[in-house]
Amino acid sequence: MDRRDPPGVTARTPIALAVAGSDSGAGAGIQADLRTFAALGVHAATAITALTAQNTRGVRAIHLAPPDVVTAQIEAVMEDFEIAAIKIGMLGSAAIVEAVAERLRFPSPQLSPASGRGGESLLPLSGEGGAKRRMRAFVVYDPVMAASSGEALSGAGFLESVRETLLPLVDCLTPNLAEAAALLGEGIARSEADMARQGRALIALGPRAVLMKGGHLPGDEAVDLLVDADGTHRFAAPKIGSPNLHGTGCVLSSATAAHIVLGKSLPEAVAAAKTFVCEAIVAGRDVQLGAGAGPLAPEKVARSGSGSVG
Repeated sequence: MDRRDPPGVTARTPIALAVAGSDSGAGAGIQADLRTFAALGVHAATAITALTAQNTRGVRAIHLAPPDVVTAQIEAVMEDFEIAAIKIGMLGSAAIVEAVAERLRFPSPQLSPASGRGGESLLPLSGEGGAKRRMRAFVVYDPVMAASSGEALSGAGFLESVRETLLPLVDCLTPNLAEAAALLGEGIARSEADMARQGRALIALGPRAVLMKGGHLPGDEAVDLLVDADGTHRFAAPKIGSPNLHGTGCVLSSATAAHIVLGKSLPEAVAAAKTFVCEAIVAGRDVQLGAGAGPLAPEKVARSGSGSVG
């Protein structure tokens, strides 16, 4: 008997893999991912890419994981779990980018390399009677390059490795305006028209879709644009005043991946994730955890809301 199928149990827990750095203050990074996935009813396995010493006031130290250890974590998870989505955050170095990209191309040493376009890696999935079939995990990449307090979180050669090895494997790239500009080597978008143009330019680098996060644009609305083969989808919500916005991008990308795991299309997942983030901001804006900028409160969002599991 498959040990994952005990008698009387037919439904499988939806599972995602979060590949990101650890935030010792638990506001962003892998901790924000875990809080978000749990709030939405998705089990998240993890691969830790870095240890950071940080709190609400900033980052004090960063220790990057050896690339072979990152690889070993991903392999251990993917050989045993049925991963429906992979959320990638902080990678930190060109060597870690390349290690992660290699595992996405060839997800398990027990599987033969998948042929075809980059990003079409296939994962093992147990079928009836324990037989193996294959399913591709949906990859969401939040290209973290700096902490919200301003400290750099990536090293030399990072951008080149991301562009050359990782972006062609990504289903949805979720950059903020500064990250999009860095990936393209141009100025920061100043309008929705600029955001849409940069989204299209990023798609030319390989990802199937790009969610341009426009929260830093001036105005009363936080506007995000999802650019894909079908055109541009606009998602807008009133800006919410809060001193606690640390980890907003992590929560948005994780919530998007979670809703993909739960069966939504990408536009539906983005819409639900944006609603979830707004609710998490409201839930956490009056919480004081330290002397600086605190995190959102994804665990306080009720699942009955429009951003919840449907």
